Amino acid sequence: MDVAIELIVVVVVLVAAAAAGGLTLLRGRRRRDAVIGEEMDTGVRRTHPEAVPEPQITPPAPDPITPAERFRQRLSRARGAFGESVAGIFSRGMTQEAWEALEESLISADVGVEATMELVEGLRERASAEGISTGEGALALLKEILRLELAVVDRTLHRRAEGASVWLVTGVNGTGKTTSIGKLAASSTAAGEKVVLVAADTFRAAAAEQLELWGQRSGARVIRHGEGADPAAVAFDGYQAARAAGADLVLVDTAGRLQNKVALMEELGKVKRVLEREAGPCDEVLLVLDATTGQNGLAQAKAFMDTVDVTGVVLTKLDGTAKGGIVIGIQRQLGLPVKLVGLGESVDDLAEFDHDAFVDALFGQVTDGGRNDREDDLRRGNGRA
Repeated sequence: MDVAIELIVVVVVLVAAAAAGGLTLLRGRRRRDAVIGEEMDTGVRRTHPEAVPEPQITPPAPDPITPAERFRQRLSRARGAFGESVAGIFSRGMTQEAWEALEESLISADVGVEATMELVEGLRERASAEGISTGEGALALLKEILRLELAVVDRTLHRRAEGASVWLVTGVNGTGKTTSIGKLAASSTAAGEKVVLVAADTFRAAAAEQLELWGQRSGARVIRHGEGADPAAVAFDGYQAARAAGADLVLVDTAGRLQNKVALMEELGKVKRVLEREAGPCDEVLLVLDATTGQNGLAQAKAFMDTVDVTGVVLTKLDGTAKGGIVIGIQRQLGLPVKLVGLGESVDDLAEFDHDAFVDALFGQVTDGGRNDREDDLRRGNGRA
């Protein structure tokens, strides 16, 4: 009896559940039929919110920094030691002590003794002639003099109108010579040029391998011989390969010569003579100097200039020195323009030297048009705040 009752209860529950399910299904069908009928009447198909994809939000691309901003960011150490020091000196007025302190500051920044004396003497004469009596006016005048000082030389990286341009790159080991060549190759190939790298540094172990890596990174072709091969022979083969391939630029890496090793310096001269016999005068002979070596780097440069006709300087590690005055020292003492500067480790941090941005960076001030109106007023002695 109890079993029969339990069976009846189960049957009732199942029937009720089936009825409820059927009712729900019926309502769903009626709702669907109603929607379909509405769409047929109006000709408009309904869309369901869950079918709408989420909008894709693309973050705005960062604004590219200007060359002047790059100089200011990278030269923070040089600015702290040089520009701020000079500004502090002039803040005390134009006293004899201030002029002597300015001389010390310029010398410590690697401007050089002789160049410093000439700069300070010229600054004092102009300040007197123009009636400048305030420290701020003298500071503005110093900026103008430095700009004029650095603007008088040709910093063009020369190319020939037809055929492959030849740039011979030299310098002491450890200055960043091969790395600078690699960065030059990368920027040139990125501009659509065909570049050949010539591994004429057969004196240093693994020099050719380092250049090979830069060739792979930049897409430039590398011409090399075995270690200890004749560098002049490598240079010859490199130029012939570049000419056959219709290359736009040939970058020749040379051994890191010690300026007191006469035989090695003579070998460098031989490489240059072979290149010029085949290609004509080199379009550039670039000497790579390490900015952190200061006056020692200038002594090295003089020895290289006696061997090859250097056309310009690549000044590396300028972002890592507190002696930004080395740029002025190179131009004053050597008569050579700084054409390229290394401002960091990335490929984009080898940049053409911008004298306006450099002076602005040294004094912690970046302007769009070089000297601003305030500097003009201060130089005249108006001293407006």
